[in-house]
Amino acid sequence: MTKKIPFLRPNPPRLSELGGQLAEIEASNIFSNYGPVNTRLEQSLSRELFGGNGGCVTVCNATIGLMLAIRLAIGPKPDKARRYALMPSFTFAATAHAAIWAGLTPLLCDIEPDTWLPAHCAQKQLLEQHGNEVAAIIPYATFGNNLDLNFYGGLAKEYGIPVVVDAAASLGSRGEDGNTFGTGFPYPVVYSMHVTKTFSTSEAGVIYCADPSVVDTLRAMGNFGFDRPRTATMPGLNSKLSEVAALLALRKLRGFDEVVRHRLHLVQIYRELLPTWIFQRRARGSDAYQFVSVLPPKNDSGPREHFLERLEREGIGFGRYFDPHLADQSYFRELSVCGELMETARVARQIISLPLSDSMTPSDVARVCEVLQDACS
Repeated sequence: MTKKIPFLRPNPPRLSELGGQLAEIEASNIFSNYGPVNTRLEQSLSRELFGGNGGCVTVCNATIGLMLAIRLAIGPKPDKARRYALMPSFTFAATAHAAIWAGLTPLLCDIEPDTWLPAHCAQKQLLEQHGNEVAAIIPYATFGNNLDLNFYGGLAKEYGIPVVVDAAASLGSRGEDGNTFGTGFPYPVVYSMHVTKTFSTSEAGVIYCADPSVVDTLRAMGNFGFDRPRTATMPGLNSKLSEVAALLALRKLRGFDEVVRHRLHLVQIYRELLPTWIFQRRARGSDAYQFVSVLPPKNDSGPREHFLERLEREGIGFGRYFDPHLADQSYFRELSVCGELMETARVARQIISLPLSDSMTPSDVARVCEVLQDACS
């Protein structure tokens, strides 16, 4: 029987191997509320991933993290005239949901044709048109690709608009200088530690910022806005990470660099065996790949469904991230304002997300590529 290759195969730490540490959590009688395990996790993330530059606060998931960071950006008493959240349409639903929950209207921009990152010119154009109405700029680091954070720092300064970076898939991505993506950025950067991500736990997220005062405020907001015990002094909700989830993330840190290296090796094989296929152009540095997204060769006139049918027939999993993009989803289409989305539409209707996991082998990748190349012929 032909071996099936799943699109994603989550690889979180095994709770069954953490019995002693779980017993310690039970004995402490502390299960949440920024407990000691969570504190060790935040300190370890700050030290090991961000070199001690700035700080981290954990959240129960990255969507809640975005909600917190956006709410902080617009302030305790939002300016009703500033109603927009500028973001790409080529992103996951969580980005738009978080902005809407904060009372903002998504203002959707186009992407670059090769990096699939938010297009600089498209964002500048929308800011020229709506700058006085934009409350927050929320770029997405598409599939873990490194955004030019200097550009966004410049936008924030030029237009007086705060930035919140959606870096859901970026834990493990490093810039050209070797630092984790986001290191040193003075605005919140939100990462996911969901079970399907490269940094696989259960359900978790973390917000990094180079400004420790921002981290402290986000931590207070995540505890019902309590700046002093039982006294709400700011907008708040409950975003706290459980001690058990924090334990999983602490364990995931061990050997995480090897996880990233293994995935990079598999991606290189994909690129070598699919030379005519169109891969996302990545910024300099190294990336933490969750999966591998490609477009069919330009000279192939066959529909995308032809390739998807072949993959499915061979027991190979796949995805279509992000098709439909935000503006093509009925809920967001009714609530959003859109710029020109020509490149977004082109990429979304062609994109195929190929399988990647910690347990995949080079021979698995070769089989996926063989099926696709055979479908081309």
